[in-house]
Amino acid sequence: MAHAPFPLPHMSPPLNQAASTLPPYCDVLVLGAGPAGSACAKWLAAAGRHVVLVDAQRFPRDKTCGDGLVPDTHAALRRLGVLDAVLAQARRAATARCVAPNGRSIDVPGELAALPRRKLDTLLCQAAVEAGAHMVAPVRFESLLRDAQGRVIGAQLRSSTDGSHEVLADWVVLATGASLKPLEASGLCQRRTPTGMAIRGYVRHPGMAAEIPGLRFFWHPTLKQGYGWIFPGPDHTYNIGTGVLKSLDADPVGPAPKARNLRAMFADFVAADPVAAKLVREGEMLGDLKGAPLRCDLNGARWSSPGLLAVGDAIGATYGFSGEGIGKALETGIAAAEALLTDPAQDSQGNAAVQAQFHARLEALRPQFNLYRKAASVNQHPWLLNLLIWRAQHSPRIISRLADILAERRPPGSLLSWRGLKRLILG
Repeated sequence: MAHAPFPLPHMSPPLNQAASTLPPYCDVLVLGAGPAGSACAKWLAAAGRHVVLVDAQRFPRDKTCGDGLVPDTHAALRRLGVLDAVLAQARRAATARCVAPNGRSIDVPGELAALPRRKLDTLLCQAAVEAGAHMVAPVRFESLLRDAQGRVIGAQLRSSTDGSHEVLADWVVLATGASLKPLEASGLCQRRTPTGMAIRGYVRHPGMAAEIPGLRFFWHPTLKQGYGWIFPGPDHTYNIGTGVLKSLDADPVGPAPKARNLRAMFADFVAADPVAAKLVREGEMLGDLKGAPLRCDLNGARWSSPGLLAVGDAIGATYGFSGEGIGKALETGIAAAEALLTDPAQDSQGNAAVQAQFHARLEALRPQFNLYRKAASVNQHPWLLNLLIWRAQHSPRIISRLADILAERRPPGSLLSWRGLKRLILG
C-alpha cells in the first residue's frame, strides 16, 4: 500500500453533533456537559462504555463562575489526565491573597490558577469526546423515561431544529448544574431555593499584574455573609465578582439567604476595595455582569434513584464557605462513573449496588462540606477575619495551616471554627 507523502493531521472528534445523530440506545446518557458531566463521560468512555453526552448549549459557551482552579480542582484534573492541557491555557498563581475588613492581608501559598469556564468546559468536553463519548448539542432535557417499575431507562430530549428524541440508556446521569427546572423534572429536587447567589464580570487591564499577583479574596462589613474576589486569568483579563451565601446558623436545607441586590453588592465591593476600584475604573469591562445561583453543602436534592445518578451543582457540590465548586463537581462526576463501573446490571440488585457505591463516595466528601459550612461563620463576623489575618501576619505556622486547609490536607474546622479561633485569641 502506498503511504501518504506527509503525515495526516490528527483530527479530534467534533463537538456539537446534530440531534439527528442521537442513537436510540446507549450504556450511559449524561445530561449536561459541564465539569461534572464531562468528567463522568470521559471516565466511562475511557473504560469502554457507550456514552452519549448532551448539553442545552453549543460549545464553547459562557458559564457564570469565578473561574478559580484551586488545589482540589488540580487534583481532579490530574486524575482525568487533562491538567497539563488546562494549565497550558490558564494563568497560574502561587498564592491566594486574603484581605481582611481592616485592610490587612496575607498570602497563602497553593497550587492555583484561573481559566474562564468557556475554555475550561470546552477542554473537558473535548477530552470526553476524544475518550469516545458522543457529544450532541444543543438539545434540551425535557423528561425522564421510566419502565413499569419506575426505574429510569432514558430521557426525552428536544432540539429546536430536529424536534423530540427519545434515548434509552442503562443509566442516566443528571449533570445540569444549579438550574431548577431539570432538577425538578428529574424528581430529585428537595429544595427549590438556592443556597446563595453570585455575580461576576470580566475586566481587561494590562497594568495590574503587580497589584493582583494571584487570586484575591476580599472581606468587608458591606459584604456580610459573602466576599469579593478578583482572579487573574489569561490575556490580562480578570474575573471580578462577589457573592452572598446562607447564614451558618440557618438549616442547610432551609430557606435561601435574604434576597440582596447583587449589582449593588458588586458596587459595594468596588467601593470598599481600592484594588477593585482601580481595576474597574481603569480597565475595559468585557460584557455585562452576570449572576448565577449556588447550591451548596451536598444538600437540596436526592443523589440518585434507580437508573439515575445526579452530580455536580445539581446536588450542591459547592462549598458553602467559599462558593468554590469546580473541583468537587469533577470529583462527583468521577464518583458516579466509578460507581457505574462497579456493577452495570439493570436489575434491582444492580441498581442498589450502584447507588450504594455512589452514595458511599459522596458520604466520604460530606464531612469536608460540613466543616466548610461551619467555617462560613467568618463571613458573618468581620472581626474574626481581622483577628485571623492579624495573627497569621505574625505566624508562619498559621500561614502553613491555612495552606494545608486550602490544599485539603487539613480540615477547615481546625482553624476556621470557634474553637480554632479561641485558640488564636488565647495564643
